[in-house]
Amino acid sequence: MSNMMKAVVINQFGEPDALTYTDIPCPEVTNDTILVRVHAAGINPVDWKTRRGRGMAKRYGENPFPLIIGWDISGVVEVVGANITEFNVGDEVYGMVGFPGVGGAYAEYVLTTPDYIVHKPKNLSHTEASVIPLAALTAWQAMFDTANLQANQKILIHAAAGGVGHLAVQLARWKGAFVIGTASSRNAEFLQSIGISEHVDYTTVEFEDVLSELDIVFDLIGGEISQKSAKTLKQGGFLVSIQKTGTEFEKLPKHIEVEWLLVEPNPNQLAEITKIIEAGQLQPTVSHTFALDELPDAHRQIETGHTRGKIAIQIIS
Repeated sequence: MSNMMKAVVINQFGEPDALTYTDIPCPEVTNDTILVRVHAAGINPVDWKTRRGRGMAKRYGENPFPLIIGWDISGVVEVVGANITEFNVGDEVYGMVGFPGVGGAYAEYVLTTPDYIVHKPKNLSHTEASVIPLAALTAWQAMFDTANLQANQKILIHAAAGGVGHLAVQLARWKGAFVIGTASSRNAEFLQSIGISEHVDYTTVEFEDVLSELDIVFDLIGGEISQKSAKTLKQGGFLVSIQKTGTEFEKLPKHIEVEWLLVEPNPNQLAEITKIIEAGQLQPTVSHTFALDELPDAHRQIETGHTRGKIAIQIIS
């Protein structure tokens, strides 16, 4: 392999055009690291927020540039450090690398450790696998670890057709829950295809007027939606959110439990998710695919806030 690679870097926080396609040196493997040749990378909302100087950017100090953002990858192990026993050269792997630190996913090669990757599901392509880790781990940790979702409970998932939402719907159904999702009418058929129990079209009805006595709300939107969601929960119900924008949680009623979640890497959970995928009970939807040098367009698409399923960067076709 060459000691140089193609990558997309940012030299300052800003608009999508701040993403620069360039040549940089490949990362060097140490005894405790693994070099993965990236076949595909997943795009998440935290990517564009970090590109703008929000998201994870505050963790990187005053001058982290040149910076390679992105965390979700799927690829093939190229080099293993001397102390690595879990993986071999040629293994197909995927994961959320480095989160919440610098991930470096927007590149032909990424350096990682066994804390962040697992073996790729055999029944998914690299492009499909690349969009799974951050979104599926977010759903798992929110619904199962935090809210303790059980079979036959009623859960409302906001933005159910989106990146995290469409995986959360399938995982909640796998758990045996009754799953209600908010989405526009254009996504009604899609939600039926992934097993939604009940669809609420937020463009025509106020969800808080038609839903009540719910066990859990998984809020992927935040702000005013958190306030409205509280009204739908029963006594002792659980609101779990990944959007914390200010003091809105302090204003929520005291008869419910409320938690805010930032996803964490967890290879054991990702391995469990892999089993569910290989059993045919979880399937990602990739609605847009871009090349590595088209990353500005990928960011423009995800910033619309109306992407069905996920967006992938296909680095090796």
